[in-house]
Amino acid sequence: MTKILGSAAAVTGAASGIGRALALRLADLGCDLALADRDETGLASLAGIINAKSKVKCTTYKLDVSNAADVARFAAAAIAAHPGLNIVVNNAGVALLGDHDDIKLADFEWVMSINFWGVVYGCQSFLPHLSRQREAHIVNLSSVFGFFGPPGQTAYASSKFAVRGYSESLRHECEERNWPVHVSLVHPGGIKTNIVRNARTTANLSNQKADLAGNFDTVARSTPEQAAQCIVDGILRNSPRILIGSDARLVDRLTRYLPVQHFKWLQRLNRRASGRTSRLGAKAGS
Repeated sequence: MTKILGSAAAVTGAASGIGRALALRLADLGCDLALADRDETGLASLAGIINAKSKVKCTTYKLDVSNAADVARFAAAAIAAHPGLNIVVNNAGVALLGDHDDIKLADFEWVMSINFWGVVYGCQSFLPHLSRQREAHIVNLSSVFGFFGPPGQTAYASSKFAVRGYSESLRHECEERNWPVHVSLVHPGGIKTNIVRNARTTANLSNQKADLAGNFDTVARSTPEQAAQCIVDGILRNSPRILIGSDARLVDRLTRYLPVQHFKWLQRLNRRASGRTSRLGAKAGS
């Protein structure tokens, strides 16, 4: 069991969504925090709330997780400020909506640089320090789209499948080396965040972004606070895999039991839930 009280955690993408809710929950449980995001205003607001209601030490850092040198500097600064830092949450992520034929290569690379390489940079930068701790934990955010790839999500699903494979291999390496580092892989279903509103879209979908966000809000089943509690529970239990929401649990079962036919069943269930034939691909992950 990885203890949270008295620990220190680094959280990327902390200014909003799951990252913000998780930071607040960890602070409530007595965990010091090194919070990072590109949104300095959002970070300052979050730090103000944490400092006003708790006695934990909270430091903030402007960070672009797609920049390896920037992540290395963040890790060094966070460890210097919190020498006992033993929890790292690679949460920062973005979305890209659009069919493969319409996606620009630069946009595909942008998604991979944040969703996948940001996780790799975070793990590589912190792992030498974590391996020397008595007990440590890495939490990497994948998605329900790390289980299956719907149309309109080639870039996003690719990044989340990559996080899944990377995290599973890393966990097995840590176990083989008897390192005190636990690795948890998180698969959120639909979470009520602004990820769709903040997503990039291909040109042919630019006029439909508001509708896509509205549809996502309708079908998203979990709040960021519920997601944060699931992650905290997973850290406490050293869970290798953390599923968030009944939709994530359903997709997990279908993709395992119906490895080829699962998407047809998911389409049917989505049509029943939405009351219209909206594309499942419009429900852009977590």
